[in-house]
Amino acid sequence: MARNIALLAATALFAFATPALSHDSSAISDAQIAHIAYTAGQLDVETARLALERSRNPEVRAFAETMVRDHEAVNQQAVALLQRLGVTPAAHPTSAALSTEAASERQRLAGLQGEAFDRAYAAREAAYHAAVNQALRSTLIPGAHNAELKALLESGLALFSAHQEHAEMLVRQLR
Repeated sequence: MARNIALLAATALFAFATPALSHDSSAISDAQIAHIAYTAGQLDVETARLALERSRNPEVRAFAETMVRDHEAVNQQAVALLQRLGVTPAAHPTSAALSTEAASERQRLAGLQGEAFDRAYAAREAAYHAAVNQALRSTLIPGAHNAELKALLESGLALFSAHQEHAEMLVRQLR
């Protein structure tokens, strides 16, 4: 069941990424890249907060606390960088699709309890990080024109790859 949830989540996430990935990465501005990356991080924080409300599993709660701490820190760095550069994040179809998918997923997760919630949350996090990491590798990092933005995205990718590994380990533990 967790595998089906992960595949469903990954499919939805790759569907959200289609607008960004279907274009040449040079067609995406740094302002749009910043908006996509910030949105992805903020949505993960919101889902992690839901996990902190619903889960009683210490490993799930520790993972969710890590998601809040790390994604908020990266988002704060991104906001500071954009302010320093005088760049205003710009909406992109991917940002909107991410928000829509995340709202639907949070609603689905909110209907679960106990171990079912924990397994679904962990599977969603593994799939979400896999999809976001792929978008970072294939579109966002190559499309970034500003060296500082590119460096921030690259450091985010390293951190989020560790998140993906942690989520995958959590999925295995919760089977």
